[in-house]
Amino acid sequence: MRSIDAAERRARLAVRHRLANDSRTDDVADIVRSLVVLHATDPATVYLSVGARSHAATPAHLEKALYDDRALVRMLAMRRTMFVAPVELVPALQASCANALAHKQRRTYGRYIEQAGVIDGDVATWLAEVEAETHAALLTRGLATGAQLSKDVPRLRTQVNAAPDKAYSRPTNITTWVLVTLGCEGRIVRGRPNGSWTSSQYSWAPVESWLPDGVAALSVEQARAELVRKWLYAFGPAPVSDIKWWTGWTLGEVRATLAELDLVEVDLDGTVGVLLAEDIDPVATPEQPWAALLPALDPTPMGWQTRDWYLGPHAPVLFDRNGNIGPSIWCDGRIVGGWAQRKDGEIVHRLLEDVGSEHAALIEREVAKTAAWYGDIRAIPRFRTPLERELTA
Repeated sequence: MRSIDAAERRARLAVRHRLANDSRTDDVADIVRSLVVLHATDPATVYLSVGARSHAATPAHLEKALYDDRALVRMLAMRRTMFVAPVELVPALQASCANALAHKQRRTYGRYIEQAGVIDGDVATWLAEVEAETHAALLTRGLATGAQLSKDVPRLRTQVNAAPDKAYSRPTNITTWVLVTLGCEGRIVRGRPNGSWTSSQYSWAPVESWLPDGVAALSVEQARAELVRKWLYAFGPAPVSDIKWWTGWTLGEVRATLAELDLVEVDLDGTVGVLLAEDIDPVATPEQPWAALLPALDPTPMGWQTRDWYLGPHAPVLFDRNGNIGPSIWCDGRIVGGWAQRKDGEIVHRLLEDVGSEHAALIEREVAKTAAWYGDIRAIPRFRTPLERELTA
């Protein structure tokens, strides 16, 4: 069994995740492909993750890739998390994750509607009719907000209280429920937001505007194998438990998928990991030292559940209680500190260990680059972490 130590894993991370200087690119879609998908729960993460891995790209470059070239698309996938994905990966994400999500969402929302007793007749049939009317209205409009669609489809304004026994719960229109379900099913997609690149108020478009022939059908087995293969190239080697965590699948589903791939087992400092058999050769450590400022929920630190080899003892100040990472500073494949943007736009940071003068200078360069990427935009991470709160107090 070949041994792969932390230093070699960090070298792979530096190159595969486009964090080393020579690995960075201004090709936005290629950056996303390098990471399989970008986390998009917090809209700002998508932009800042791209900025950290490019030389001269700007938010406008990402907007062009998303909304003009339509080489990327937002969708719910693994662990019911929002991602930005390359369009060519959509069929695999759809079959491996999103179809199951659509079924679960429809069942959940249907139960809420039934319990509320706001309609007569079969809820499943009624909900399917509303979904079909909404999709047809969106095809007619081409691009629309939920409010606009609710004018076209009056039943979207049906109000349901999902938790009537809770003091905080209030009746809400089913518009968002229907749109989320249609999105999970791959019939509609999130379009350009109403506002800056930190906004999460999206318009919606029929999927045909991104994929003229719709989403290609794959079997669940094909889709899972394709997704895990891409993940292993970007994030491998890794323990099987990391794959289970990232995908959100059961252990049985993960093992069945791994059985379809040509893999080798490797020793990761005493833990057994898996790696694509074709990817067994070492990845050379970048010749030049590097530093990077990665945003909250960046796909690199969120890519593994087992994090000691790059995180060290810094989890208590950089992660919240739910396992969401805040803004982090990286040097040569490991986390060495954190950063934040204050209300006046200043980028402030704190090192959690001594990095030496050369890396300190590299970090200052990345601080200036990050400040320029923000420009006049102010963005508070959706999930606040102890160090981020402290730096902005």
